[in-house]
Amino acid sequence: MTSVMKEEKTPATPNQPFWKKLGPGLITGAADDDPSSIATYSQVGAGFGYAMLWTVFITFPLMVGIQIVSAHIGRVTGNGLAANIRQRYPAWVLRSLVCLLLVANTINLAADIGAMAAALKLLIGGPLHLYAIIFGLLSLALQIFIPFPRYAPILKMLTLSLFSYVATVFAVKVPWGEVFEHIIMPSISWKADYVVAIVAVFGTAISPYLFFWQSSQEVEEQQAAKGERPLKHAPAEAQVQLQRIKIDTYIGLGFSNLIAFFIMLTATVTMHLHGITDIQTSSQAAEVLRPVAGEYAFLLFSVGIIGTGLLAVPVLAGSAAYAVGESFKWRVGLGKELMQARGFYAILAIATLLGVALNFTSMDPIKALFWSSVINGVIAVPFMAIMMLLAAREDVMGRFVVTRRLQVLGWLATVVMAVAVLAMGITSLL
Repeated sequence: MTSVMKEEKTPATPNQPFWKKLGPGLITGAADDDPSSIATYSQVGAGFGYAMLWTVFITFPLMVGIQIVSAHIGRVTGNGLAANIRQRYPAWVLRSLVCLLLVANTINLAADIGAMAAALKLLIGGPLHLYAIIFGLLSLALQIFIPFPRYAPILKMLTLSLFSYVATVFAVKVPWGEVFEHIIMPSISWKADYVVAIVAVFGTAISPYLFFWQSSQEVEEQQAAKGERPLKHAPAEAQVQLQRIKIDTYIGLGFSNLIAFFIMLTATVTMHLHGITDIQTSSQAAEVLRPVAGEYAFLLFSVGIIGTGLLAVPVLAGSAAYAVGESFKWRVGLGKELMQARGFYAILAIATLLGVALNFTSMDPIKALFWSSVINGVIAVPFMAIMMLLAAREDVMGRFVVTRRLQVLGWLATVVMAVAVLAMGITSLL
């Protein structure tokens, strides 16, 4: 049990430094580019080249809409997403979906921890399984023994590791004229493998664990700040807080999509254009870069895998712990000490350690990621629909029901995900 008491922050103000205003949205966006996502974007870039670059521009407004809605729910009500669902829907509905979320997150954790271990092995050699244990335990220790106000800045700093993918692009030769031409006039195909790739990109960009994380982190931020209350009970704070959420989310998800674009572009110019079209893991993508793009690009790509993995693992484990804890009315939060929220930290530890343990089995990481994506894609649709219904209810949001513009964006994202799931089902039967 940590003996360090939770620190208090001062409320957000218009004069607060810009970096201080960024938090849940920035971390959520960066965590969306986890090693599993890096593998997906690398595979799409290697397999389809320039033909898939347009997708990141389509996903951006949809991601922004649904993530702002999740953040509003947390900040306005003072409760995370699962707690709000529990209060207004049958328990079996929430618990069924949360169980699927827990399974998907654990599999994703295993893949991300394994990817970090593989990247470190590429860099310095050594035992893969030992690195997996070290990364899992390090992430777990940081979450349990460092108070949230001190841990949140660490997560924010880890987002900088994603700039390695920007640097990687500028370490290789890119025909920018062709890039812009394909963005403006994309070569869209209706072949089954192309449709599946689109589904993979959308499913990677919009995942349920991100909803739970951002809504709960808004609650954490509010509780950690001296004098702040949920907006339902402190309407005078609404203008500042809702504007902060908007800026935070736009920047975080814009950052996320920018990195996704650069990863796809790197894979295109270093792999696809050189006849390498089958990339299965993020570490394999890094390894391919060495002979094609040089040692510097390889190094940047590998370091980025480790950095974003260290960011994504606590988000995956934390979102599972928030969802399960709120479902059973436990005390939850990274801002609480170990003995104050034992159930919450137990779920966090179990999910992380199971993720480590799966790296010692014969589990096929590619199949595991596929089924994780399927589960995430399927459960995202009902979660998104429920979120949109909650955000439009006055008994939930009071005077802060989401705007018509947000409702349009949120429901559009929900419909797009539903179509993606349907497309995945149809193409899997063909």
